[in-house]
Amino acid sequence: MFSIDDKDRKILQILQTDAMVPVAEIASQVGLSTTPCWRRIQKLEEEGYIRKRVALLDRAKLNVGVTVFVAVKATRHAVDWLDGFKRAIENIPEVIEAYRLSGEIDYLLKVVVPDIAAYDGVYKRMIECVEFADVSSSFAMEDMKFTTVLPLKYSE
Repeated sequence: MFSIDDKDRKILQILQTDAMVPVAEIASQVGLSTTPCWRRIQKLEEEGYIRKRVALLDRAKLNVGVTVFVAVKATRHAVDWLDGFKRAIENIPEVIEAYRLSGEIDYLLKVVVPDIAAYDGVYKRMIECVEFADVSSSFAMEDMKFTTVLPLKYSE
């Protein structure tokens, strides 16, 4: 079993803050030479600690600055319903996150759109694909904290 050490954590911290940092700079910050640092990064990717490297885009500049949280209650709890729901949300690019929950709400979606009318279009596409017991939408008024940086102090 592969486990990470403090140098790996430092590498992950640097990369999750800015994946474009050159390997030589990461190596310098971590206290390694370039080749061993690159090998560690490759191993972290192979072991799944680094799932992918992406660019974070500006939602407002791309005209999807409205965030909607959609709470969904299923009509029934069955595999075929869940499969249909998964297919529906996978085919709607405005749904950028989806979670199955415990408690009164079955699923929570994060949707990004330019405005309420666009969200209405997303809602109509969803109800064309699957039946819901209840759908409740909340529009975010302000992004108070947004990060993709994970806490690494719990990793072993």
